[in-house]
Amino acid sequence: MARRDHDPAGGGQDWQHRLLKISAIVTAVVTLLCCALMVAATQGWLTGTGRVTISTPETTAPETTAPATEPPPDTVIHFVAGGDLNITDATVAAGASDGGYDYTSVFLDVLPVLSGADVTALNLEGILGGEPYGSDTASAPQALAQALAAAGVDIVQTANSYSIINGLSGLRATLQGIQDAGMTPLGTYASNADFEESGGYVVWDIQGIRVAFVAFTKGMDGMGLPTGSEKCVNLLYTDYNSTYQTVDTAGITSILRAVQQSEPDVVIALLHWGSEFNDVISSTQETIVSLMFSEGVDAIVGTHSHYVQKMVLDEENGTFVAYSLGDFFGDAEKSGTGYSVLLDLEITKDGSTGETRVTAYDYIPIYIETSEEDGAPVRVLRIREAIAGYESASLGRVSEATYTAMVSALSRIESRVAAD
Repeated sequence: MARRDHDPAGGGQDWQHRLLKISAIVTAVVTLLCCALMVAATQGWLTGTGRVTISTPETTAPETTAPATEPPPDTVIHFVAGGDLNITDATVAAGASDGGYDYTSVFLDVLPVLSGADVTALNLEGILGGEPYGSDTASAPQALAQALAAAGVDIVQTANSYSIINGLSGLRATLQGIQDAGMTPLGTYASNADFEESGGYVVWDIQGIRVAFVAFTKGMDGMGLPTGSEKCVNLLYTDYNSTYQTVDTAGITSILRAVQQSEPDVVIALLHWGSEFNDVISSTQETIVSLMFSEGVDAIVGTHSHYVQKMVLDEENGTFVAYSLGDFFGDAEKSGTGYSVLLDLEITKDGSTGETRVTAYDYIPIYIETSEEDGAPVRVLRIREAIAGYESASLGRVSEATYTAMVSALSRIESRVAAD
């Protein structure tokens, strides 16, 4: 083996060389260790749980502007109401068919209006009390109620002049007949207990709008309610069986405040009031209007006069009153009673605030077509459509006499609705 001699002069360089080698080795080891730690961190095998946490610098997401949200849409519903349906010999006979009764054709032309609304109401000035039918009893066949329901009627006002014409038995038979036909009676009750249970009103949820309906009558053709049945009919006057001079403020207020406890969005009152065959609006009617509006009623729809009377929409307060819609179907014997209107109330619930009010109204003029042979009522027609059919010479058009009468009726309706 060769031997290297010790050279004192060269010993320092050799030692430096060795230090450089050692430093290089340490650096390599450290580098390898760091790499191993990084692999361990990513592979997760350095901890007992098999998971390590690597801290990373926090980053702030860029600010973004939230998209503007659209306000909830408004909800709009339509309430349609007709006037008096008078039960007489002639109106009963209009549905006579093959030994029975069928009133389908009587209301066929107005069916699109009645059935097209969200809710529809009429006043039945008569009863469903069984035979004999006609003027003496004011009783109509059950087929009449069935035809009304099929045409789209939902609510039947029973608080009117004929509520108890055949006593409480007639009233109760009428309530049952209306319900059997699938409609709701309004304003009368089979007993005081039934009144207490109902509160004297009904509330329906119609497309998310809570609508309360209530009905009153000025009286019952001079008849009084039996003792123990004083609440079977909603009344407007304390002297309801005599002079109609003293408004029953306490009774009306009690019912309307009960209505408000049910938290309705809108309240509609159907009133059988005023004087027959008279255009005069009485001072007590105006008192009733003020009272009802102050107690939360939003719309008042009147019947009884048999004439079309004025309509007033208060856009600022969202309230409405139609003093009389006229006769929906009757004998049409007296001048001014052969035509009337179907009222169409627009009710809007604000999608953002929930505020609900009457926002608009329209009316559809209608006419009671009578037989050229004996003048008996035959059917209810929409005036504008029947006029257009005649002028276009369509099949099934009305007679010239009916056409002329409808042209005149249309002008009268427009002036009556807008009367001051």
